[in-house]
Amino acid sequence: MYKPNSPWTWAFVGVSFVQAAIVLGFEAYAFGKFQSSLRGNVDRESPSHTIPTFLALYIFGFLYQLLLVYDALRLKNTIQVIGLCIYNVGLLIYAAVQMDQIEEAIGLLSSRNHIDYSVWQTERPYLIAIPCIIGLGTVLMAVIAWKLYDEFAWTIYKHISADLKMKRRYLTFQIYIALLKFDFFFFLGFTIQFVVVVVDRHNIEFYLTIAAIPVTIIILLMAGLFTRRENTPGMLVIITLYFAGLAYFLFKLVRMWQPSSPRHVLYDPVRRPLTTFAVITVILIILTIINACMCTANFGRGLKPHIAGRKLESEEEKFANHNTTEMPSYNYRYGPGPGGAMGSRMTID
Repeated sequence: MYKPNSPWTWAFVGVSFVQAAIVLGFEAYAFGKFQSSLRGNVDRESPSHTIPTFLALYIFGFLYQLLLVYDALRLKNTIQVIGLCIYNVGLLIYAAVQMDQIEEAIGLLSSRNHIDYSVWQTERPYLIAIPCIIGLGTVLMAVIAWKLYDEFAWTIYKHISADLKMKRRYLTFQIYIALLKFDFFFFLGFTIQFVVVVVDRHNIEFYLTIAAIPVTIIILLMAGLFTRRENTPGMLVIITLYFAGLAYFLFKLVRMWQPSSPRHVLYDPVRRPLTTFAVITVILIILTIINACMCTANFGRGLKPHIAGRKLESEEEKFANHNTTEMPSYNYRYGPGPGGAMGSRMTID
């Protein structure tokens, strides 16, 4: 089992964990204060679901981020580390959006005598602090990511060698796999908000939206599997499904801002956060389609052996695992290995 083995890997884990703990603590306080201040029958009021939805998303978002942090450090994946910094920016934007949306929700409920508007004044400092904390966390993560880039560079170089063409193919693969992981969160975040606040549970759309969640997970898992196995027919099917997903999110985006839509008013409590998630998801799907096409074009060019069952070890892990006391034999023409065999090194195209 992997554990951080350098000051900078520990620092990256530490910043992510402390940020998550503080933000989730503030969100939990805001949720508790809001729920305890509600009065009357508000179960049918969409604004009453706004804060619980934000809290659920933040819990999932930060727990998922910690999982991706562990995954990125375990694989020494600099692309995913950089992606986590951008992911944090997305959480920062969402935190800024939620402040206005919660104020609006409390205002609507206050006008219907379901809550006292003074609750907003109590929660406001905590909601202002959340984007400030995430902003500081983003800066610290970016600095640590720069240090990790240098730390992981030699490991990646040893794994892929000096072949520039192969390094570019491997970089494309890393970007694609990282995009799949971030696609999952933003799709699920959009779906949670849509189901909890907007969709009527007696409507067929509710059940179709719920069914889309496991289908999406399967598609993303198969996308990664087809890429690793260089399965061209499978990738063509996946790319087609990406275009279908892109059409779905564009449709939802237009629908929620279309005044003539019969469901226009239902989007009021979460229109801005849903828009944020939809726009980010559309951008991610476009980037995913581009990288999927590039990965497919790289099939059959020698990358498959280097990504199948990939495992990168630190020098300490390598020493502990092999526990060797002999120096490897070197043949200056062919490199280390018995009889001058090249071992796992890659040939230059």
